[in-house]
Amino acid sequence: MATMASNTAPVTGPADPSPQLVDFSVDLTADELRRRAEVVAALGPDWDPLAVLREERAAYALLYSGLDAEQQRLHDDLVAAGVLPAAPDEGPNRAAAH
Repeated sequence: MATMASNTAPVTGPADPSPQLVDFSVDLTADELRRRAEVVAALGPDWDPLAVLREERAAYALLYSGLDAEQQRLHDDLVAAGVLPAAPDEGPNRAAAH
């Protein structure tokens, strides 16, 4: 017969067929560090994140340049609705420059 101690699980004898729970935890910190190191290594020594960001901003500016008034209004509506991303310089923490 099982006996109960206060605030603990029932104490069972060796003949009790009920399953026992086992604490199972895995620390993935070391694996995440290894994964990040592999990503950076795969990018190579010539990878320049600032240059990539500058090129991305230039591409965005080129993509949405030359819009007429109606196209600009529609673009602004889509950005406001969250359908299109804001310009890199107009992220959620920056005021719109319109």
